[in-house]
Amino acid sequence: MTDSVTLNDGTTIPQLGFGTYLVDPKDAVETVGTAIDVGYRHIDTAQGYRNEAEVGEAIANSGIARDEFYVTSKLTNSNHLRDDVLRSFDETLEKLRLDRLDLFLIHWPLPTRYDGDFVSTWKAMLELLEDGRLSSVGVSNFQPDHLEQIMDATGVAPVVNQIEVHPYFRNESARIASHEHAIAVEAWGPLGQGAVLNDETIAEIARDVDRAPSQVILRWHLQRGDIIFPKSMRRERMEENMGLFDFGLTEEQIARIDALDQGANGRQGPDPDTFDMV
Repeated sequence: MTDSVTLNDGTTIPQLGFGTYLVDPKDAVETVGTAIDVGYRHIDTAQGYRNEAEVGEAIANSGIARDEFYVTSKLTNSNHLRDDVLRSFDETLEKLRLDRLDLFLIHWPLPTRYDGDFVSTWKAMLELLEDGRLSSVGVSNFQPDHLEQIMDATGVAPVVNQIEVHPYFRNESARIASHEHAIAVEAWGPLGQGAVLNDETIAEIARDVDRAPSQVILRWHLQRGDIIFPKSMRRERMEENMGLFDFGLTEEQIARIDALDQGANGRQGPDPDTFDMV
């Protein structure tokens, strides 16, 4: 059982989910199936991960009712034009074997591509809400000015902004800008792609609370209100990552983890202002 977050459109999303980034399609059916067996019901995938079909197969194989799952996918960078948004969303539903998607995100803003026009992409995403096959729409890797542009143009705020967040890169400007508009923050790379796991401060806190370092970091996210979806290929680690709701961190411990922030030097992934891979 996990906690839920109420989004700005009134829907709810489980605060803990299972991520499928870099889960090879040949392993994805088994891996996602194991995660479902462990108890995960929030699954995060993307067109660009190339494993939507396998995620859909694992969900279908589970025999669990559709309404018990919360499924997210993301628009890949080559599909930003309006017709490509609409076409690729249909393909995503088909691959996932679903008649409805809970959440669809623009994966990257690509401000140096498409003449910098991610506003038109956002308008196309909003069109998808009209026929009931998409419950909520959001963005990923959007900087504060990117958020302002799409909201100024449409008056509609995304329900989530999925951004890189971890103790070495708190990404506070994007988090604050999101929260100012009641946009929930989803933290990708919540463990800093492993970079934070061997930090001595994390290790000390883990010893004090008798938990694994990964659990301490993930609990830090939860207490800050982040939505997270750590990925693992191993059942024991999946189970460990689920064990976050029967302990807590003190304000002093949270402050110590906050102090690990390295600003832009702590970023592990691409900079959204310059990332332009299509």
